[in-house]
Amino acid sequence: MKVAVIGAGLAGSEAAYKIAQAGFKVDLYEMRPKKLTPAHTTGYFAEIVCSNSFGSESLTSGAGLLKKEMEELGSLLLDVAKEYKVPAGQAFAVDREKFSKKVTQVLENHPNINIVREEVKQLPDADIVVIATGPLTSEDFSKEIQKLTSSEYLYFYDAIAPVVDASTVDYSKGFWADRYGKGSGDYFNCVLSQEEYEVFYQELIKGEQVPLKDFEKAVYFEGCLPIEEMARRGKETLLYGPMKPVGLIDPKTGKRPFAVVQLRKENIEGTLLSLVGFQTKLKYPEQQRIFRLIPALKDAEFVKLGSIHRNTFIQSQKLLLPTLQLKKNPNILFAGQITGVEGYMASAATGIIAGINVVRILQGKEPLTVPKETMIGGLINYITTAKNELQPMGPNFALLPDINTKIKNKEERKLKKAEIALEKIKEFKEKINR
Repeated sequence: MKVAVIGAGLAGSEAAYKIAQAGFKVDLYEMRPKKLTPAHTTGYFAEIVCSNSFGSESLTSGAGLLKKEMEELGSLLLDVAKEYKVPAGQAFAVDREKFSKKVTQVLENHPNINIVREEVKQLPDADIVVIATGPLTSEDFSKEIQKLTSSEYLYFYDAIAPVVDASTVDYSKGFWADRYGKGSGDYFNCVLSQEEYEVFYQELIKGEQVPLKDFEKAVYFEGCLPIEEMARRGKETLLYGPMKPVGLIDPKTGKRPFAVVQLRKENIEGTLLSLVGFQTKLKYPEQQRIFRLIPALKDAEFVKLGSIHRNTFIQSQKLLLPTLQLKKNPNILFAGQITGVEGYMASAATGIIAGINVVRILQGKEPLTVPKETMIGGLINYITTAKNELQPMGPNFALLPDINTKIKNKEERKLKKAEIALEKIKEFKEKINR
């Protein structure tokens, strides 16, 4: 049987690798670099375009548990990510270019993977197809999917934070530290006084934005809300969000700053720093003007400015089985953010499951449903059973069934849920191997 995976993002890369590693031939389609998206800039596979962080590594976080489950199932992306990890406190961050370049090399050199560098406008001639074209699916193929699913899309907007040249930051205007002393001082905290914050805030809410097209409705995912949109919710909103000084003490004063802007390393060398939580849709000149009001960034060189793009996803609760198969055609599977999961690792995790089920179909076996007690299973259960209009969802403990225990401490309850999840994912792995 002929197999095709459309899209070599995080989900498509994991799916193609799973299928190929099982000994089956697969055609992997990717339109970049012949045709770029509004957010991607290279032709590398699994290119990451927003934050370079894969989230917390703690088992008491949804992202941390998700990664542990992915490790159990043999994630290509996590294996590569470990090679190019950069310091980021309790977060798992990577050198984005080295990471994507290595993933591309692995897949291009795999004997069972045939790379097809062209835009897919219609379903390819294949017996089994995995659609992993992501939230930036091309217009032509979007129309093809609409015909295929007989449904309309939901959409929202995703914003990207700026990146600065580390050598142009004024380090006398801040300090290196992690909140509450956790980590090894991986974040540079740009300090603002109350007066400096007031000036910054007023200019931010007045900043000129990139206009939306008339037919586009601005619906933002809360996890990537543009900073100027947050600011419009009230003057103190940022002080409880990305500019919160909680857990930080300025060594020069011995006191907590009024406000901070955290910079995080974007690459192993530490020559690039991103503004944490500063996703934006301000016009480029406005970004440079306003963000240079932050004292430490007065003379900063912005090597990458923030941007905004439309993210598209299907109504999975109406269209997909919990195996990620299309209800009306089980030989077509969906994976990645186009299904309504949110975040790099959630996207990659669905690619792993799609790959596993394609292999089972090829082997003449029944596709498997991931246990709901796992983070991966909880995510897939949510997107395939949501009662109302589907909204993008990232990994979180609310997705997991409650436990029958008298544990009152929230962290201990999470640890107990994580323990159960890891037991279940191991059982799921054994079922795959059988």
